[in-house]
Amino acid sequence: MVHIYNVITLCGSIRFKDEFIKVQEQLTLEGNIVFTPNFFHNLKTTEIDVETKRMLDAMHKQKIDMSNEIYVINVGGYIGESTKSEIKYAKKHGKIIHYLEKE
Repeated sequence: MVHIYNVITLCGSIRFKDEFIKVQEQLTLEGNIVFTPNFFHNLKTTEIDVETKRMLDAMHKQKIDMSNEIYVINVGGYIGESTKSEIKYAKKHGKIIHYLEKE
């Protein structure tokens, strides 16, 4: 019998790299497939042109499409504009939403 794993996309500010890694490891060990952002600060956001930013945002939304739920890394309650957009997108598409910290 084939096991079907739950798929979760992590969303949040990439400045919280350490928290992303901890949550990814925890959720994976709990038996989930976990999608993360494409990279963490190897590039400065000022070095990314508008088209590349649009492409990365579209990729992340496709990850949300492929997921059952999203998990928001909201350290200190911080949720930036990109993450707000991802939450809105996930809600619109009926995804379950969990938060690292209570809203």
